[in-house]
Amino acid sequence: GRTVRKLLAISEPEYERYLLKGSQRVKLLTPYQDFVREKLQAYPDTSTAQIHDWLKEFYPVLPQVSPRTVYNFVMFVRQKFNIPVLPITREYFPVEELPYASQAQVDFGQYNMRQANGTRKKVWFFAMVLSRSRMKFICFSDVPYTAQTVCLAHEHAFPFFGGIPQTSVYDQDRTLMVDENMGDLILTATFKQYTRLRNYQLHFCRKNDPESKGKVENVIQYVKKNFLYNRPYSDLGTLNCEALAWLARTANSLVHNYTKKSPQNEFEIEKLILREYSPIT
Repeated sequence: GRTVRKLLAISEPEYERYLLKGSQRVKLLTPYQDFVREKLQAYPDTSTAQIHDWLKEFYPVLPQVSPRTVYNFVMFVRQKFNIPVLPITREYFPVEELPYASQAQVDFGQYNMRQANGTRKKVWFFAMVLSRSRMKFICFSDVPYTAQTVCLAHEHAFPFFGGIPQTSVYDQDRTLMVDENMGDLILTATFKQYTRLRNYQLHFCRKNDPESKGKVENVIQYVKKNFLYNRPYSDLGTLNCEALAWLARTANSLVHNYTKKSPQNEFEIEKLILREYSPIT
């Protein structure tokens, strides 16, 4: 590759400086070796991205290092303490880029979290992602969502984004609709009234439809694997605060795999075009 050709072309003293520079970057993380080792030994299938997020969460003064540096350090720790990498299989779907502010996608997830006493606690979460910028919002509930609490979740999401997109895409979910009549979808009265009040377009698709709703389905998996995986549950308020902090430091700030742009940076453009939001009085 290009890096190999570049290294072959440089002199020996330059190569030594290159190696030294790389090792110094990785050594920046040496104080965190025990933390990384403990996490990897407890949860060997943890991804490097999640280790990076945990480091930022538990150590607010963590030095500014690139994902590549964290990857190198995690691989070094794995090798040193003989913690093998467990393979993760992923599916990727092509996505079509839409105009700014034209669409959001909405979906729901559920997860069994660990509690301090060793029992599991089931939580439900609502996710909305703006299709163009990939700016994400999530909030949690300790009971299953109803039509009313789905509307309330929207009333948290829209002010978070500071506006309303033209269209929102949903699954044909029982909390949102009561029936399908000869191809016509019949919405629950509560949700129908809410969407009329907010005046945005609705698009419904079948469950697990990656072409129509792949972006938010990816978000649901991301929340489970990067935020919720091995996170202890204490109470709902704490979980929602932790979720907002995770959105800010990781989900909305890191460069997106597909767009190669930070959702937060793209959102700076998108938010100017969203329809104005004001609270329902």
